[in-house]
Amino acid sequence: MSRTKVSDLPLAFPLILLVLALPSAAAAHVVRGEAVGFFSGFEHPISGLDHIVAMVAVGLWGAQLGRPAIWLLPVTFPLVMAFGGFLGLIGVPLPGSEVAIALSGVCLGAAVLAEFRPPLWAAAILVGIFGLFHGYAHGAELPPGDNALLYSLGFVLATGLLHASGIALGLVHRWSWGRMALRGTGAAILSCGAFFLWAALT
Repeated sequence: MSRTKVSDLPLAFPLILLVLALPSAAAAHVVRGEAVGFFSGFEHPISGLDHIVAMVAVGLWGAQLGRPAIWLLPVTFPLVMAFGGFLGLIGVPLPGSEVAIALSGVCLGAAVLAEFRPPLWAAAILVGIFGLFHGYAHGAELPPGDNALLYSLGFVLATGLLHASGIALGLVHRWSWGRMALRGTGAAILSCGAFFLWAALT
């Protein structure tokens, strides 16, 4: 059997998770809606533009900052997001989550626009704070009857793919035209975040 290459992992990982999800879906006495837990979780981050722009921005900013931020920020976000999702699942109140999610678009978009280069620990803390609120929103909106574990795997995987998309786009940073394009993308993300912030406050 041929060994799996590192370049094959982005494609293999979703398939592995999907296979792991199938036994739960096929088990006897499944709660209604349990079989779609993974898919509803996967769909949640990509069904709202407020989530998409922030998660792509994390990848873009990491690519701008270079190593080790290019992998540290996209790892920090889903790790803390998973904890936030757990808080949402068990019903712990976290006020201001909609405002914080909107602010994530504003702040991360501004960071990409300005090519802001804070200390690595400060960037990780900022990304982690926003990840907490995004995760809380995912966990609090678990559809009735869905399997919480599969749902959580779904939204973490979707988040990782959005980060990866941002990183892939951010690799154009090595060229001067790419740097300008990324800054323009940052401005667009900032604008989206400002709109969501206005909507959250009104």
